[in-house]
Amino acid sequence: MNQSFIRNFCIIAHIDHGKSTLADRLLELTGTIEKRNMRAQLLDRMDLEREKGITIKLAPVRMDYTQDGQTYQLNLIDTPGHVDFSYEVSRSLEACEGAVLVVDATQGIQAQTLANVYLAMDADLKIIPVMNKIDLPAADPVKVSAEIVGLLGCKPEDILHISAKTGQGVEAVLQAVIEQVPAPNGHADQPARALIFDSYYDDYRGVILYVRAKDGQIAKNAGITMLATSAQGIALETGALKPDMKALPAIHTGEIGYIVTNLKSTRQARVGDTVTLTSQPAKQALPGYKDIHPFVYAGFFPDSNENYQLLKDAIEKLSLSDSALQYSLENSPVLGFGVRVGFLGLLHMDIVRERLEREYDLELVVTNPSTDYQITLLNNEEVDIKSAADLPDPANIKEIREPWIKGEVVVPKDYVGNVIQLISAKRGLQKNLSYVDAQLAVLTFEAPLANLLTDFYDQLKSVTSGYGSFNYELAGYQAEDLVKLDFYVAGERVDALSIMVHRSESQRLGREVVEKLKEVIPRQQFQVSLQAAIGGKFIAREDISAFRKDVTTGLYGGDVSRKKKVLAKQAKGKKRMKRFGKVDIPADAFTVMLKRD
Repeated sequence: MNQSFIRNFCIIAHIDHGKSTLADRLLELTGTIEKRNMRAQLLDRMDLEREKGITIKLAPVRMDYTQDGQTYQLNLIDTPGHVDFSYEVSRSLEACEGAVLVVDATQGIQAQTLANVYLAMDADLKIIPVMNKIDLPAADPVKVSAEIVGLLGCKPEDILHISAKTGQGVEAVLQAVIEQVPAPNGHADQPARALIFDSYYDDYRGVILYVRAKDGQIAKNAGITMLATSAQGIALETGALKPDMKALPAIHTGEIGYIVTNLKSTRQARVGDTVTLTSQPAKQALPGYKDIHPFVYAGFFPDSNENYQLLKDAIEKLSLSDSALQYSLENSPVLGFGVRVGFLGLLHMDIVRERLEREYDLELVVTNPSTDYQITLLNNEEVDIKSAADLPDPANIKEIREPWIKGEVVVPKDYVGNVIQLISAKRGLQKNLSYVDAQLAVLTFEAPLANLLTDFYDQLKSVTSGYGSFNYELAGYQAEDLVKLDFYVAGERVDALSIMVHRSESQRLGREVVEKLKEVIPRQQFQVSLQAAIGGKFIAREDISAFRKDVTTGLYGGDVSRKKKVLAKQAKGKKRMKRFGKVDIPADAFTVMLKRD
């Protein structure tokens, strides 16, 4: 198709502002989906996405729309709204010339809206502002319009008022896309270059790439090369998603489509890489490719050691289709064999855990999530650890560096004080405070990632009555006074519970965790001590009292010495039990950090 009649655009928004519902209406309006095949959140293919009401994997779709007698090819990408997937969103934006910014008329601008707007501006996209959910009684179009005008610098009349649920005003969105989004400007006569903005592994067909052809064209059966990974393969099939796969002879300049390859893993064709033809390769890759590094790590262990092989196979299969997932095998004296997995964030971890439990029918024990630490030893050797249990001998350590993040909180101005208090409680540093309008404040800060991993988001929601929203990006590593906090159960150190913590917070955290463990670990026939320690120094202790069986029930009458004799025998037995007895630690004990409150 002539490039001047192609429009590539995506929908960006905060979670739950109506992206997927708007995509449903556009598919209906353009006749891409017949009414009888229509269902809500059509582009969200995973059960998990439909249950949680969020988009996890982006989904491209091609629609044909006729205006004034001319048929236009509209390529839409429905992007995830969560901060964990912001790299995928940034690659999707690179594949487009325009973005439809959806803002909820009841909630207004939120943190991820801001983050996505900045990404769209960096990619130099034409932004079309759309206010959704105007049919709801709680909608406040005047206030939200003022927020959008303040953010984008557009005019109030430029904002489209729609209700994606009822379909009101949605046709105007299509017309705005055709009139305002520029057509692609690739060079059909140059060597082929296509941007991979998503890739996944299909059990029956191999690795499937979603690409945007920037220059040239890629035809079926052509030999292809990835410029960043140097992997080579064959384009077994090319085509477009409507929204199911429709095979076509080639993907032409400016178009978005899919390529079925003979590659065996998505690690050979990563998001952001450039595809070119092996026979006539392009010299220069498209900009913006970067290796994504996970920065949240957790140990996954099967409930029984005989399921270890099943867990290993399941993680391998998942990592074939998720190039951000990195894992290594680990062994714990308490939990046995398992895998240590790296994630992009806590939501990513939750999704992977649920998929393992549902799709592979596994019962898992998940240890407390942690981040990675960079360590310089006295001999200037650099070590990178992913778990507190791997920490070298403290006597040989020169400094420990932990990852810090740049965060942004969007909140009504009445709650600014609460948010500043929360940030300082997490060892964060407030950097800047600005106002989008008279009511809405944007607070930027820096903080150590480890302190925000567990319950920061929940606490933010509670101190702002649910109105606060949060977005972050990694800002580098900083040297801090960090110590390893160990936990002992009945005198035995449990490595899977060890955590890295700032020295100033170690006393409080030690006490908190020991109290939590006391609630979780069941009572035994003997007294069990729970202790927290830094090196050889114990800083907190709780005791779980023993069950007391009444051994004197069979006695009646006679001298009191008979009773004393039986109790002394029982005390002896308990002592012996304490020496040889094993304490069973339940799975809940390994996630006490996630349930601090």
